[in-house]
Amino acid sequence: MRVTDEDLPLAGVRVLELGNYIAAPTAGRLLGDFGAEVIKVERPRNGDELRNWRLYGGDTSMLYRTVNRNKRSIVLDLRTGAGRDAVLDLTRQCDVVLENFRPGTLERWGLGPDELDRANPGVVLVRVSAFGQTGPLSKRPGFAAVAEAMGGLRALVGEADRPPSRTGVSIGDSIAGLYAAFGAMMGLFQRETRRGTDRPQHRRVDVALNEAVLSMMESLIPDHLAYGVERSRVGGRMEGIAPSNAYVCADGGSVVIAGNGDSIYGRFMQVIGRDDLGSADDLQSNAGRWARRDELDEAIEAWTRSLPRDEVLEQLLDAGVPAGPIYDAADIVADEQYAARGMVQYFDVDTGGDAPARVGFPGVVPVLDGASVPVRNVGPDLGADTEDVLRTLLGYDDARVAAAVGDA
Repeated sequence: MRVTDEDLPLAGVRVLELGNYIAAPTAGRLLGDFGAEVIKVERPRNGDELRNWRLYGGDTSMLYRTVNRNKRSIVLDLRTGAGRDAVLDLTRQCDVVLENFRPGTLERWGLGPDELDRANPGVVLVRVSAFGQTGPLSKRPGFAAVAEAMGGLRALVGEADRPPSRTGVSIGDSIAGLYAAFGAMMGLFQRETRRGTDRPQHRRVDVALNEAVLSMMESLIPDHLAYGVERSRVGGRMEGIAPSNAYVCADGGSVVIAGNGDSIYGRFMQVIGRDDLGSADDLQSNAGRWARRDELDEAIEAWTRSLPRDEVLEQLLDAGVPAGPIYDAADIVADEQYAARGMVQYFDVDTGGDAPARVGFPGVVPVLDGASVPVRNVGPDLGADTEDVLRTLLGYDDARVAAAVGDA
């Protein structure tokens, strides 16, 4: 059974998104994916800067369309009293406010937590910033690149003999967005379950990019403090776990093989014809295999380079060894597993050509009832919903709409 829009888990929840770029808008996207009505406020003329990031044609990037799907876009000039009044009026109609301006910005605009709370005493305010709302670095600007560096991630990405590298996506922003959405749900849950009681309600959520990254660093800190261990970059490997790496095949394709489980390792070595390595006493644990990781990787790649990728994967699958191809975008679009679960969904989108193009976008995670929830719309054109929201939801007349929008 497919879930209808009205049956989605967050149907009836209304969210006001004041954020731009990726972090807070990712939280808005996640809430919108599951039925929340998300009203995204953008500045006049240019809107969210993400509209121009990786823009290959047209006037709105696919990055913006992806991050801001399932939302409505309105234009307000927050530098004016009319624009600020419109935000407060909208707050009265919303359950959650998301923002990711530098700490102190909302306060300077007269839209700080106290003002929002007076407008709507039950609203959940979720704030995303580089270093959080408190502490000595709270006022410092910072994007995900800085957060990933200071959160410990960059030091572990790349080859040991080269400068730290970076993942190919703004992973720090996306992690923070996940936490922000989770924080919004906690606030809503407490508001409903503790309504009418004396128990505290935590309706001000503070997400710092660097802390969101740090929280994903597994045992980086306790290993350092307990054992004096300083983790280092190990390329495609994972510290202390072997064999697990990426390997090149005869046809130029690459695979990732995770043969590091103790019971899996012996079967893996049988597949590559190295029973001598599979039976060696010192290789029966991860610690021993890590000590001989270079030798193991050389043996494995000698085998993978002798066969095309599909045959490598077939033999490993038959032996129950976890492995998979390294996909690019074309591989993902063609993959049967993604297609079966609706994980690439298609829309006609303006890409700057003479006619809209059929473009695939990532599906909604997690899956409900066996398939990805249908994406209702991709990121809207700038201000597409301004008049409808201000007139229908707030009852504004022409003059108030024009004043709130400002010089759009």
